[in-house]
Amino acid sequence: MRFEGTYVAMVTPFDENKNIDEEGFRSNINYLIDQGVDGLVGAGTTGESATLNHEEHQRVIEILVDEVDGRVQTVAGTGSNATSEAVALTKFSADVGADAALLITPYYNKPQQHALIDHYGTVAAECDIPIIAYNVPSRTGTDIAVETVVELAKIDGVDAVKEASGSVDKVSDIYRALSLEGLEDDFNILSGEDSLTLPIMAVGGTGVISASANIDGKRMALMVNSILNDDYTRAFELHYEMLDIIRALFIESNPVPVKTAMNLMGLPAGPFRQPLCEMKEENLEILKKALKDSDLI
Repeated sequence: MRFEGTYVAMVTPFDENKNIDEEGFRSNINYLIDQGVDGLVGAGTTGESATLNHEEHQRVIEILVDEVDGRVQTVAGTGSNATSEAVALTKFSADVGADAALLITPYYNKPQQHALIDHYGTVAAECDIPIIAYNVPSRTGTDIAVETVVELAKIDGVDAVKEASGSVDKVSDIYRALSLEGLEDDFNILSGEDSLTLPIMAVGGTGVISASANIDGKRMALMVNSILNDDYTRAFELHYEMLDIIRALFIESNPVPVKTAMNLMGLPAGPFRQPLCEMKEENLEILKKALKDSDLI
């Protein structure tokens, strides 16, 4: 499966009792589709998957597939630090009709590089759904090496990587290594760092899985589409237009600022589940200024 364009790492909205706001989630889905994005990710890490129980996790994926109804690609967050649990969530997502699954590297365990290949290979072998590996070492303690990405690309069913190491050099190395193996057209690299989307795509990436697109999906989609159409003049303009708001959205741990921004914009988001909590006042003021400067509030 080819992954290209703008995918939104959706938040999970909660009501005042911190239960899933199902109607709010459906509303956000329709809002983002209207913004022109290409795909939506439900129950990923931006969706506070770490504090969803299994029933809630599955429910978010069910709602996503049901409400999208084929209008854009649906990607289910199904990663876990237990391979057996990742298999179970990925099988469920395939059964309910998700188009793909996004699997973060097992966190805390710090599996060896050959263990990562076994992990993703096991999920791919047992689940009939395209898989995106998610590399975010700042959150998991594990970094997928360039050579490991190439081996993952050789596994039937592992079709892309969301790369959030923060290194454009690494993306360059991945793309070159894939090219040497003739895999660059069959395996996609998606930016996992919103502010680096332009440079990552310039060296071989095909799109982004974006948290900031929850509030600014239209401009992110316009920028990504401009790059895909080789209109770098317009892409540069949009990159610099969005830079300050993107930085403000990561001033504290994701998804705290983006949910805060959504609440300020009147979009369904609600509170956080512990251990996350409200922003510090000085950071909230920075976020508010960035939102005002971007004409979002």
